[in-house]
Amino acid sequence: MKHVSMKIKAPRNRTISISPDEQNKFIKSLLHPNSILTKEQAQNKIINEDIFETIDFLPDHFIDLLFVDPPYNLNKKFNDTSFKEMDEVQYENWIDSWLGKLVVKLKADASIYICGDWRSSLAILNVAKKYFKVRNRITWEREKGRGAKYNWKNCSEDIWFFTASDKFIFNIEDVKIKRRVIAPYKNTNGEPKDWNDVEEGRYRVTYPSNIWTDITVPFWSMPENTEHPTQKPEKLLAKIILASSNPGDLVFDPFLGSGTTAVVAKKLGRNYSGIEMDEYYCCLAEKRLNEANYNKTIQGYENEVFWERNSLNERKSITKASEKKI
Repeated sequence: MKHVSMKIKAPRNRTISISPDEQNKFIKSLLHPNSILTKEQAQNKIINEDIFETIDFLPDHFIDLLFVDPPYNLNKKFNDTSFKEMDEVQYENWIDSWLGKLVVKLKADASIYICGDWRSSLAILNVAKKYFKVRNRITWEREKGRGAKYNWKNCSEDIWFFTASDKFIFNIEDVKIKRRVIAPYKNTNGEPKDWNDVEEGRYRVTYPSNIWTDITVPFWSMPENTEHPTQKPEKLLAKIILASSNPGDLVFDPFLGSGTTAVVAKKLGRNYSGIEMDEYYCCLAEKRLNEANYNKTIQGYENEVFWERNSLNERKSITKASEKKI
């Protein structure tokens, strides 16, 4: 068990951490299966085990949406465990060793999203296309990082979108994005053409593409930030969960980390399940899930619309300034 000294944070540091007492409390909620689970037993539970020791205990055909953020093929330390870089063939075999076993756990109309970087993306495609239908590749901008002297700065990652069959859910109306209008064209009668002129500015609600530039990677002043080194943003998961599942569906993440997939699923009225081998990260996830009982906000998503990066905060600042004048 990892016990962390609770350091005094800077006033604006909102990183989620847990005390030893909290960890002891949240440990009691974790699942350690030793036989095949029913859907009801796996639902809304975090499994604190190694995926390879647990995958056979999962029920068949219980997953509506599979989101996978596996270790990329890099040397990386995750708290008390480490992932070691492999050659390309070994990495593909490693992916196949768990992805192949997850196929039977999916429903016939399930959707699958798998994350990767430029090194691991091709290996993911090579393995997953054996089992699933390839639908798209999302590229999202990671605005963090200081750059490299002898290479292009790596500021993007991929998410492969697959489906188990030709029958699948895709709720396009639920994932529209609100963009600022640069060229405010008007109809012949002078009315705005496909955009709105409102108090906070000129905006157009549009369909999303497979290039996502509106995502903010969690950092220390964001209330969703944790100590996990590769945490995905809640807004990113919200797009995927809203598009490829319905309320009440089950979202599964076999590399759950600090719980973002489960937390966003809960906030959006879905059920969740996931596996994470690190006990401390599981407890972080349980704390976040507990907070989601009374706080369902997702940064950058409001009034059922996704806003461009930073534009929602700007809108709120304008609104607050207007209220002060009144």
